[in-house]
Amino acid sequence: MPDSTPSEGRAPAAAPGGGTERGPEGGTELKRVIGPGLLLLFIVGDILGTGVYALTGKVAAEVGGAVWLPFLLAFVVAMLTATSYLELVTKYPRAGGAAAYTNRAFGIHFLTFIVTFAVMCSGLTSASSASKAFAANLLSALGVDGDHARATMIIALAFMAGISLINLRGVGESVKANVLLTIVELTGLMIVIAIGAWAVFQGNGDFSRVGEFDTTGEGTAFGAVTAATALAFFAMVGFEDSVNMAEETKDPVRIFPRVMLIGLTITGVIYVLVAVASVTLVAPSELGEGETPLLKVVEAGAPGFPLDLFAWITMFAVSNSALINMLMASRLLYGMSRERTLPAPLGRVLPRRRTPWVAIVFTTLLAFLLIGWADLDSLGGTTSLLLLCVFAVVNVAVLVLRRDRVAHRHFRAPTALPVIGAVLCAYLAGPLAGRPADDYRIAGWLMVVGLVLWAAVWLANRVLAGRRRAG
Repeated sequence: MPDSTPSEGRAPAAAPGGGTERGPEGGTELKRVIGPGLLLLFIVGDILGTGVYALTGKVAAEVGGAVWLPFLLAFVVAMLTATSYLELVTKYPRAGGAAAYTNRAFGIHFLTFIVTFAVMCSGLTSASSASKAFAANLLSALGVDGDHARATMIIALAFMAGISLINLRGVGESVKANVLLTIVELTGLMIVIAIGAWAVFQGNGDFSRVGEFDTTGEGTAFGAVTAATALAFFAMVGFEDSVNMAEETKDPVRIFPRVMLIGLTITGVIYVLVAVASVTLVAPSELGEGETPLLKVVEAGAPGFPLDLFAWITMFAVSNSALINMLMASRLLYGMSRERTLPAPLGRVLPRRRTPWVAIVFTTLLAFLLIGWADLDSLGGTTSLLLLCVFAVVNVAVLVLRRDRVAHRHFRAPTALPVIGAVLCAYLAGPLAGRPADDYRIAGWLMVVGLVLWAAVWLANRVLAGRRRAG
């Protein structure tokens, strides 16, 4: 609900209109081109992305026929955290997202940097993985068989270069491309849901599977559901990317709450329906094998459907994930450079296009490195782990920042929601949720890299400060 209590020391509110805008330090700000419709498609497209096309089978392998339940629980946790993001983005309608909120709430440079690094890593690994998936699907759609590692690498790198060019040209072009890709990926999921419904009405499939739990070995239903929810949460992330577009959104204080809640609800409903359709047509054990679970669903429910067409739809879906994640990563670095947490050059903007070109080039080069040498198959769980930790921090930050009042009206989450959200995020990120040890091992190495980068930035800032004093 709105809060209109003013106070001193407030952050400057974002201008509601378009046109050339000046930052507080006289720099050119980003261009406001995103309205409610484009923002809704951005959120829906970012959440749906690669996750639902790839994770449905893996979640089924964890929990069995009740594959819809982990997706539903992941939706609930995401919705709780989204209310915290909504309070913060309408209170401080600037780029930067979780890192900016952490910086405002705690003022600890190290914590802010690590949060920034974790969010950026999640975006870059997701985008790099999507690039490789795009290349593999393209070769498959073209009927190229066998091991073509070099061709896959070249296609993935070229694809990422194309994404960066769209990003450099302008947010308007990026979001318009997202509109087209979102429509394509939504069409693919609607096909799965329609095929599942048709099969059930025709008496095919086994609808009774939706209530079955896989508790083989010493596991319990509760343990299976929590482990599957920790994995399924990766498919719900994406809504947090939208807050990094606050400076490019028209009147973000007014439109963000309604649009984000609608977008999350739409994706939650789609996930549950896709999960039900999938397990009805394909046994959970079979659904969990391989990397194309939804292709198996289409083949089982509609043998005459052109599978090559669905492969192309999947390819466009992962393209959308790459586009939005690279868009998010560059805006995050831009926003944090404005907060003086990252080097100032990352905040440089093209005067004509008003896109953060240094941040775009930097994130693209990092993505090239990931595509070139990193094995991203096991990073889905690590990405979920990192973001759950970030979400726990954001849920605490919104409570800390209640003492900081602003002059304009903004969304206010009921206090119980961020408290519950913080507890659930921390639980799903912990070992009690049944996470594999590899998630923590990979995340640990990433944080070591982050620690090295933080030390480099801290040292550079100290050197620059010393030179200014000497001058």
